[in-house]
Formats: sequence, structure tokens, C-alpha cells
Amino acid sequence: MSTQNTRIGLVLFPRLTQLDLTGPVEVFGRMPEVELVLLWKTLEPVPSDRGMCILPTATFEDCDSLDVICVPGGPGQVQLMEDEDTLLFLRRIEPNCKFVTSVCTGSLVLGAAGLLNGYRATSHWSSVDQLSLLGAEPVSERVVRDRNRITGAGVTSGIDFALTVVAELAGADVAQEIQLQMEYDPEPPYQAGSPRSAPPALVTTTREKLASFIALRRAVTERAAKRLANVRPA
Repeated sequence: MSTQNTRIGLVLFPRLTQLDLTGPVEVFGRMPEVELVLLWKTLEPVPSDRGMCILPTATFEDCDSLDVICVPGGPGQVQLMEDEDTLLFLRRIEPNCKFVTSVCTGSLVLGAAGLLNGYRATSHWSSVDQLSLLGAEPVSERVVRDRNRITGAGVTSGIDFALTVVAELAGADVAQEIQLQMEYDPEPPYQAGSPRSAPPALVTTTREKLASFIALRRAVTERAAKRLANVRPA
């Protein structure tokens, strides 16, 4: 498969989780003949949730077409779900994209734009269930593909997700070469990266720490679901 003129756009927004973005960027940037576009409303630096500032390379207004659109997650995703400029851009760019994608809670933003209705999708383990409110079928897997929707689970899954996208665009050989270049061969020091593997007590205390923010996210997701219900055909 040719990767000629492949344009991959990734959405920036204040308080995104930088690894949701930079993990895929590291993978995508190693593809042959690829153009990466970092998108936001302006070209001003965009602060991540941990203080790193990232420079957009194009605005929503300037972007007419993409082969792939990707929405990362992060705490700022809550506000993004009600940001009409972003939602309108996603709806506008989606029809001509080969793949519509996300990492972490970026899938909730796609859902708020009405782009996951009837699709299987994943998200961060703390909020994957909220996808059902937006018409999607939640799947607790690291990477989920349903037709031309490809979604990654939380944060570090962005690398697995991006390798999956590269394989679709350029073939498995290219994806494996990129994986080898990056020495992506994880051996985590603890088996605590998922509720399925972490000690139950740790899962409980972590859920408790996240509870208030998850409740805030759910409230916004419920509002998004109501808006979608008002525009879907009866």
C-alpha cells in the first residue's frame, strides 16, 4: 500500500495528556511520505495537563482535508466535548477521512460529535463505559477497530494504536520496522497497568481518587448525549 501524501491530523487542546499525542506522533512521524498536522483554533502554544506547551502547525479553519484525524484525551477533554468549534471541525473533516481515530478519552469527544454512533470503541478504563451514552459500544481492549474507526485505550496505548494505524496505511512490515526503530518492547516493572491486572485494593483506591473527576466527565457526557438525541432522526 502506498503512503503517498498521507496527511494525519491530531487535535490539540488545553490540558490534553501529552503522551496521548506524542506517542502516536513518534510513530506516525516515522512513516514514509507522511505529513503530520497539529491542529487547534489558533497557532498559539497549547499547554498540556502537565505543563508542556505544544505548538500547533495549522488551525481548524486552514485544514480542508485529512487522511486520518486523531483526537487525544486528557482532563481538558471534558471542556472539549462542549466546544462547538472543535465538534464542528470534526464533523466537517470526517467524511473524507480514511480513518477517524482517538486515544484515551478522545473517543468521548468523537462520540460527542456524533461520530461513534453504532461503532465499537474503547477509551481509558475509568470512563470507557460512558461511550454507551453516546451511541457507541464500549469495548475494554487496548486497541479497537470497527470499520474505519480505530480507538486506543488509555495514554500508553497510543503507541499500540498508532502502530495499528500505520499497518492499515502502509502495511505490517512498515509498522514492525517502526516498532523496532523505537525499541518498543515494554517490560513494565509492575503488573498494575490495567484493572484486570492491578491488585484489587489498588484499583479501589485509584477509583476513589478519580471519582469526582469521573463524575464530572459523566455529567458532560450525559449533556452531550442529550444534544445528540435532539439531532438524531427519530
